[in-house]
Amino acid sequence: MNKGTGVGTGPTAAAAAAAAQKQKTMMQRVETDIANIVDNFTQLVNVARVNDPPVRNSQETFMMEMRAARMVQAADSLLKLVSELKQTAIFSGFASLNDHVEQRTNEFNQQAEKTDRMLARIGEESAASLKELESHYYSSAQRTADTE
Repeated sequence: MNKGTGVGTGPTAAAAAAAAQKQKTMMQRVETDIANIVDNFTQLVNVARVNDPPVRNSQETFMMEMRAARMVQAADSLLKLVSELKQTAIFSGFASLNDHVEQRTNEFNQQAEKTDRMLARIGEESAASLKELESHYYSSAQRTADTE
């Protein structure tokens, strides 16, 4: 993996800049959607004023339906934003988890290499010791006395 060594360079800085830009964009979306909901609710309340005659004309009814539809659209946009935030949190969590898994894998690979070297050294020492013991056994007086 290629890690940047300088300050403000490399993939880490680029990822941080992208995350900051994405956060700014999402905050703007939240502010816009909430402003739309508040504005449309205010207008809906103004249009829905109580009149003495219970007669509504079609223009007021249309205005109420339009404002309610805009509120629903803004709320839907907020829900999509929440879903996107959840996905971002999950995937960024997986990225850090993957980094941790990769680090542990490297540690275990190093430990396995160290163990392999140690086992090879022990095998060589055992072979040398066995060879030495065999030569002592075959040249010992006890063995020659047993064969006679």
